[in-house]
Amino acid sequence: MTAEFLTGANLPARHGFFTRRGGVSEGAYANLNCSTSSADRPDNVARNRALVAEQMGVDLPHLVGLTQVHGIEVVTVVKAWPAGQGPKADAMVTKTPGIALGIITADCAPVLFADAESGIVGAAHAGWRGACAGVLEATVAAMLALGAAREKIRAAIGPCIAQQSYEVASDLRTPVVASLAGAERFFVAGQRPDRWQFDLPGYCLARLAAAGILAENLGVDTCADEARFFSHRRRTLAGGGPIGHQISVVRA
Repeated sequence: MTAEFLTGANLPARHGFFTRRGGVSEGAYANLNCSTSSADRPDNVARNRALVAEQMGVDLPHLVGLTQVHGIEVVTVVKAWPAGQGPKADAMVTKTPGIALGIITADCAPVLFADAESGIVGAAHAGWRGACAGVLEATVAAMLALGAAREKIRAAIGPCIAQQSYEVASDLRTPVVASLAGAERFFVAGQRPDRWQFDLPGYCLARLAAAGILAENLGVDTCADEARFFSHRRRTLAGGGPIGHQISVVRA
């Protein structure tokens, strides 16, 4: 059994944006659910994560994750911690060889970073709140503190909800527009009055560019592609129920 993943064209580190294909979970969690906080069978989640670790060339205990809270805290990883016991944060950086950083998503943007020269890597969970508050810039700052060079850092934005699938209201639009000059360009009229379609990956790209980071967007819509991705928005539109999450990983 092989866990399926996508890669960025220009990210200079071993990495993978994993899909939901290639795991052992069943039902709503089929197949490669990697969330330790879901109601999926723990043994299935552990097996799925082992498949991911194998693809990344690390032992399962060296695949680390966070308790993600849609904030801007960044953890510098020196050694691994047990699965499901990660600190409350939304990004990690490391220069420790053999450590793999895993971000869990189901529509938010997973953003992976690498500086090939220094061997420093980073991973961030960028929902709109975290991106608006500065989680991407905080990740870059943590990489710089470890010894990375800004001009050497490359980033890739993985599968996330795309503009055509992401209708939002003013409670999202207002703070996003206030957060970045020209951010109005990431919104187009929605299907209903007082609604807009928000370009989350485009907004993340702009924030990275403003921070001096060369980045790419894989351009894959999690909400529109049920065969390959879990999606919180798609689940919500369908009336709720259990949901799995995919993982995105970069290793030092």
